[in-house]
Parts: sequence; structure tokens; C-alpha cells
Amino acid sequence: MKATRGATPKRSAVHAVTEQMMRFKITIVLVAAALLAACESKPTSTGTATSAATTTQAAPAAPAAPTAPAPRGPVPGSQMDLEINVGDRVFYDFDKFNLKPDARAQIERWAAWLKTYPNVRVTIEGHADERGTREYNIALGDRRANSAMEYLVSLGINANRIKTISYGKERPAVLGSNERAWSQNRRAVAVVTQ
Repeated sequence: MKATRGATPKRSAVHAVTEQMMRFKITIVLVAAALLAACESKPTSTGTATSAATTTQAAPAAPAAPTAPAPRGPVPGSQMDLEINVGDRVFYDFDKFNLKPDARAQIERWAAWLKTYPNVRVTIEGHADERGTREYNIALGDRRANSAMEYLVSLGINANRIKTISYGKERPAVLGSNERAWSQNRRAVAVVTQ
């Protein structure tokens, strides 16, 4: 008698699990059918009108005017435009803020770009490598940003369009304690602020 009673609950549990799985499968099928029905496109009108007496057809539509392709590349006058087409940074020697010839050439390109976009304003960020105290590097970054700004002003860019800020060693471009990283972190960066 106990064997019969013990077998019945097992069969019921198996039957209940099978029934739940069947309900789950049916639910999945119904959800999939609903999703497919939601994705169905509506038929488009054929351009004809029918009445009991006559059938008239609308004139064929004129071909659509070709649209200009979407512009590719950065938005003119944007930060990305500056970075891609001109370059946004100049580099300095260790513990220096004077502009080397390649830095002067880069700032001359900034000036030409800024003259092309007279409504654009920039902030020049001064940076230093990790060597030295925080205070010393903030002061060095300030001198670097100001040297770049002064050269831009000497090239005819209004000083009211330029701000400077120093981050010292707080925002390295490249992490590392070697000359390769340090040389990339001793920089001034032009950032478009509009």
C-alpha cells in the first residue's frame, strides 16, 4: 500500500512539470506570433480609386529629387575638425615652456584654423609630466599654456577668444614612467569651447 502511495506523488510531480513545460512552450509560440504580427507591414495604396460607375487612376508620381549625400567627416569648426585636420597639441622639452619650431608651426596652423572659424573660442590646456611637485607642475603647465596663447595672439587671434588652464601632471595623456610617456605628457592642448 505504501509503495502505491509513494508512486502516485512522483507521477503527479512529473505530470505537473510536464504540464508547466507545455504551457511555457505555448506561451513562447504565442509571444513569437504576436511579435511577427507586430512586424507585419501595411500594404501601400496603389493610387487607384474605384466607384460603382467609373474607375480612375491617379497620375504617376514624379520621381523623387535626388538628395545630397550626408556630409562625411567632422563638423567644420568642431573639436574633431581641429584634431583631425589641424592637430590639437604641441609638445615641450623637459622643464621648458619655450616653443620649438615644430610647436610654432602647429600654432600657426591653429591660427589659420581659428581665422576660418571666427566664432570659435578655445581653451589652451597646459600639462606637465609626472616628475616634480604638484605645485611646480601646475606653474609649468600655466607657463606652457600662456606661451601658446601669446603666440596665437601675436598671429592675430583676439585674446578674448582664448582662455588658458593648467592641469600640471594631473591629466596625463599617456600613463607610464619613461621618456616615451613623459614626452607625450609635456604638452599644450587646444580645446574648442565655442
